[in-house]
Amino acid sequence: MSAQDKIDSIWYTRCPVPTPLGLAAREGWISQEFAQDGITINTLQETQDPELLESHYDHRLPHSFRQGGNVPAIWAKSRGTDTKVIGLNWVDEAQLIVTLPNSGIKSPADLKGKRIAVPKHVISIDHQRASALRGIVVTLEVGGLTPKDVELVDVAVERQPPTIGWQSGKRAAYAAEYAALKNGEVDAIFVKGARGYESANEHGVTIVYDVRQHPDPKVRANNGAPRPITVDAALLRDRPDLVVRFLSQIVEVSDWAAKHEAETVAYIAKESGSTDQWVREAYGHDVHLHQGTDLNPESIAALEGYKNFLLEWGFIKEDFDVQAWIDPTALAEVQRLKKKAA
Repeated sequence: MSAQDKIDSIWYTRCPVPTPLGLAAREGWISQEFAQDGITINTLQETQDPELLESHYDHRLPHSFRQGGNVPAIWAKSRGTDTKVIGLNWVDEAQLIVTLPNSGIKSPADLKGKRIAVPKHVISIDHQRASALRGIVVTLEVGGLTPKDVELVDVAVERQPPTIGWQSGKRAAYAAEYAALKNGEVDAIFVKGARGYESANEHGVTIVYDVRQHPDPKVRANNGAPRPITVDAALLRDRPDLVVRFLSQIVEVSDWAAKHEAETVAYIAKESGSTDQWVREAYGHDVHLHQGTDLNPESIAALEGYKNFLLEWGFIKEDFDVQAWIDPTALAEVQRLKKKAA
């Protein structure tokens, strides 16, 4: 190993949603794996440095891994950031179009001529807007409609300060969207995940459609599924051994979570600022059985389809080859070593 290959710290970031990376870090496995090497494991969730925090979106930080919503990962790649996808995780989450009980909207077809909120955030890449638009478009298609059949209404959302540490606690969920709905500015809004499902219950709204019901996973694909594990390509090229060791800790989560249902659900509840009940409602009562890491062709195809959606709607400006973005070598080595050890 040459001097320039010497690494003393590794960074990672994850979103406040179910991620095997987050679970592995939460259990201390990643820090333990590298302690013997004198390599410090740092997380962006424990810094307030705005320069560092921006790497959660643009993945500019050297020696770093990311797992979470795929919109920032796709956006960063589209802008030329040199990353590779080394694993994918798929957890179907609630993607709800909701309305007031007295709206007369009972099905997706009833949305014709209605006003639907589209959140707008002052942020590098508006992943929540992309997520909402996808949910809206899919719901309209189910009802035999297109975006031209409705009025999409921008709803400004105030930027929230970053949460620090593991337990972010309860967070206001979709406050601007619900205000617009109850003020009569819009007829329907999009919410998702545990906080989205919980907020729908709190506000007593009617669920018009849950995209989870769609039979085609490529159509269900959104910011939350599949969730890619990305790594800066230089680290993969220069120190594939470290990437394999880091990824191996994430892969181990699958078996652990399957045997630790309560702990897995409790972790997701803390990450999402919700409760065990709403985690189960939003992600399924078998969410602990969906913490695996793979590179299934179906998931890759869904990622490519959603990338195309982001290009079509202008969230990314430059197209790229998703297949070339995938690097299966690290995962293949993890699986080989795991099989050898069995």
